[in-house]
Amino acid sequence: MLKTILSISGRPGLFRLVNRGKNMLIVESLLNGKRNPAYAHDKVISLGDISIYTVEDDEPLSTVLENVKEKNEGKPVDIKALGNDAAIRAYFKEILPTFDEDRVYTADIKKLLSWYNQLLAAGITDFEAKEEEEGEENNE
Repeated sequence: MLKTILSISGRPGLFRLVNRGKNMLIVESLLNGKRNPAYAHDKVISLGDISIYTVEDDEPLSTVLENVKEKNEGKPVDIKALGNDAAIRAYFKEILPTFDEDRVYTADIKKLLSWYNQLLAAGITDFEAKEEEEGEENNE
């Protein structure tokens, strides 16, 4: 599911991939539903391709989002209520205890929690990519 959800540098919010055109993508904002083109020069990344640095290995964003959902019982995270940077990092430590504290910045954690809230608001609550996991198991 996260493969079709995109983050575009310089544009607020997240976008759903609607279609592909010649040298561009047609995307729909999760915030307001407006459709716009994203061109080759825009820095576009799929949420399915993002991972979080940990002490041992990188953790896929889908797994981290599932952990956030479990911790908050499927409810949005009130980022402002968490408080200062130290409190946000302590909260994230409960979600992903092995995250690399040197390479994961507080701004990254805030962005991840903001994305989680936007996905919930858009009705997207299933973050795991089940088809991909089954395909990987068959290859082993």
